[in-house]
Amino acid sequence: MHIEQIEARDLPDAWFQCLYNILEKGYEYKIDRGSFKGQKRLEYDYVVVHIKNPGTRPLIPDIPPGLGIPPPTSLDYVERYLEKLITSSKSEGEDYTYGEDLEGQISSVIDIYKKDGFNTNQAYMAVGDSKSILLDDPQCLRGVDTRIRYGKLHFILYFRSWDLWAGFPSNLAAIQMLKEYMAKEIGVEDGEIIAASKGLHLYDYAWDIAKTRMGKK
Repeated sequence: MHIEQIEARDLPDAWFQCLYNILEKGYEYKIDRGSFKGQKRLEYDYVVVHIKNPGTRPLIPDIPPGLGIPPPTSLDYVERYLEKLITSSKSEGEDYTYGEDLEGQISSVIDIYKKDGFNTNQAYMAVGDSKSILLDDPQCLRGVDTRIRYGKLHFILYFRSWDLWAGFPSNLAAIQMLKEYMAKEIGVEDGEIIAASKGLHLYDYAWDIAKTRMGKK
């Protein structure tokens, strides 16, 4: 098992570095169970991404003109994803929303820091439960840990599985917006993001567009 460690300036830089490195270091395999069963993935064994300034705008990566490939996400999509992240409303056909788990915990974490002080390790927001394993597609984001240190609110994230091309930039942009909201409510500055995953991957349909974006085609 190789642990890849990435130090990034901001969210677009984190996406670019993860994309660049997975084309060289990703483990290729055919999916036996899960999304896109029967297709292939390139996947990190385990990756830790440390983002120093995740609040720097723009929050999402752009695609240089002339490459002829679609952008991985949009701010409209990020805002819709954020709504699912913070509210428990669920559309028809959805097995879950993250907001089902996070909505109440967000206010609880804010209250913990405001009422009891910053020096605690208990302000952790969990996603999923013992029944999640029975879902056709269990939750990818499984935990949002928080820490206030040096006057800033930091997030430590864990994803059990994570689509690098479109999911990574969308998820992190929305989670960053959530962090900014919580920091303001608590009365501290916005801090860093440390994200870890044993399942950060690139589906085979995205290999060619990723190579084009990286200038490797």
